[in-house]
Amino acid sequence: MSLGEPTSESAPFFSDDSEAEGAEERAGAADAQSSLEESASGVTKGRALLTVLILCYINLLNYMDRFTVAGVLPDIEHYFGIDDGKSGLLQTVFICSYMFLAPVFGYLGDRYNRKLIMSVGITFWSLVTLASSYTPREHFWALLLTRGLVGVGEASYSTIAPTIIADLYVKGKRTNMLSIFYFAIPVGSGLGYIVGSQVGGLAQDWHWALRVTPGLGLIAVLLLLFVVQEPKRGAIEARPEHHLHQTSWLTDLKALSKNYSFVLSTLGFTSVAFVTGSLALWAPTFLFRAAVFTGEREPCVEGNCASSDSLIFGAITCVTGVLGVASGVQISRALKTRTPRADPLVCAAGLLLSAPFLYLAIVFAQASTIATYVFIFLGETFLSMNWAIVADILLYVVVPTRRSTAEALQIVFSHFLGDAGSPYMIGVVSDSLRQTDSFLWQFRSLQLSLLLCSFVAVIGGGFFLATALFIERDRDRAENRAPSDDEPIVVPRSGRSTRVPVSSVLI
Repeated sequence: MSLGEPTSESAPFFSDDSEAEGAEERAGAADAQSSLEESASGVTKGRALLTVLILCYINLLNYMDRFTVAGVLPDIEHYFGIDDGKSGLLQTVFICSYMFLAPVFGYLGDRYNRKLIMSVGITFWSLVTLASSYTPREHFWALLLTRGLVGVGEASYSTIAPTIIADLYVKGKRTNMLSIFYFAIPVGSGLGYIVGSQVGGLAQDWHWALRVTPGLGLIAVLLLLFVVQEPKRGAIEARPEHHLHQTSWLTDLKALSKNYSFVLSTLGFTSVAFVTGSLALWAPTFLFRAAVFTGEREPCVEGNCASSDSLIFGAITCVTGVLGVASGVQISRALKTRTPRADPLVCAAGLLLSAPFLYLAIVFAQASTIATYVFIFLGETFLSMNWAIVADILLYVVVPTRRSTAEALQIVFSHFLGDAGSPYMIGVVSDSLRQTDSFLWQFRSLQLSLLLCSFVAVIGGGFFLATALFIERDRDRAENRAPSDDEPIVVPRSGRSTRVPVSSVLI
C-alpha cells in the first residue's frame, strides 16, 4: 500500500487539498506505468499504433490476393476448360505450400528479426503473383505452380504479424488491436471478390485481376522497412520474477501438445477454416449456377461470367466480417464479467448458430435468390465471430517465446485439415455426384457437396465447448509460467534466483 492511497482510518485526517494531491499522484503513477510499458517494448505509443495499421494493411492485401482467384473462377474454368476438381486445386496448392512452410517461418520468427523476414516474404509473394497473371491458355500447371509459390510469401507474414501485436499491447488493448487486425480478413476477402471480378470485367481479361495486389505489396514492403519498429519479445508482459528464455523447438512442441486449450481451439478453428475455405472458393460459382439453373442468367459463353455474383458476395463478406468480428469481441468482453470462459463459449456459439443458416442458404438457392443472400449474410456473420477471439486465446495461453511456433502450428493443422483440402474435396464430390453435364446437375451436384459445411461447423462448435473446460488452467499457467523439472534448474547469482538450462550446468 502506497502513501498516496489513504485508508478508511486515515481519510478523516486529510484535507480536500490532500485528496486532490493524492489523485494527482495516482494519475502520475498511471502515466508512469504507461511510459514503463512503452520503454519495455521499445516502441512509442504512436509508433505502435502505426505499426498495427501497417500490419492491418498487409493483412488486407494478403486476403485480397488470396480470394481474387475465387472472384474470377468461372472465367478461369472457361479459359482453361477445367472441371470442378481441378478448379479446387487452385486453392489447395496455395494452402498446402502456405501451411507446410508456416512452421519454418514460425521457428525463424521466434529467433530472428521479424520485420526483415516479413519484408523478404512479401516481396517474393508480390513478384510471384505478378508472374501468375501471364499464364498462357495451354499451361494450367504454371498457374497451379505460381499459386503454390504465393503461399511461401504469405506464410512468412501470417505466422509473425500477430506476435508483433502481442509484443506491443497487453490485455484489453491487445484484444482491441487484434480486432482491428482481423477486420482485414473479411474485408480483404470481400475486396478480393470485388476487385477480381470488376477489374477482370473492365479489362475483359481475368489475367488483369491478378495484377492489382503486386504493386500494393511492394508499397507494404517499403512501409515495413522504413516505418515499422521491431518490439522486444515478451518484454511488455515480463514481470521481475519472470526471466523469459528460449527453449529448443522440440521442447516447445512438447509443451504446446500438453496445452489443451491451444490444441482444442486449433481443432475448432480448423472447422472454421474448412467452412470458410469451401465458401470462399465455391460460393460465387454456386450462386452463378443457381441463377443459370433458374433461368435468371445466361450460361457462360465468353469471359466475365459471374462478375455480379462475385460483387454481391464480396460486399456481403466485407460487411458480415466487420459485424461478426466486432460483435464477437464485444459479446466476449461483456460475458467475461460473468465467466472467464467467455472466449471459447462465444466461438462455440458462433459456429453452432452459423450451421443452420448456411444450410438454409444452400437449400434455398433454387427457390429464392434474396432468401439465399439473407441466410448467407447471417451465417457468415456468426462464422466471423471467431477470428479475433481465437487469436487472442492463443496469445494468452501460450508464453511469448513460443507464440510464433504456436501460430505456425495452428496454421498447419487448421489448413491441413481445413481449407487446404476442403475446396478440392467439394469439387471432387461435386464431380462424382454429377450424373450428366446439364445445367441442372452442374448446380445440384455442387449444392449437395456444399452441405458438408454445415455439419463441419457443428463439429467445430463442439471443440470450442471442450476448450472452455481447460481455458482457465492454461491461461494461469502461461501467465505464471514455471519451467518444467527437466528444462531448467535454479542457480543463485547476485543474491537472486536465476533460471539456467540443465545442460549448461552439467557441462
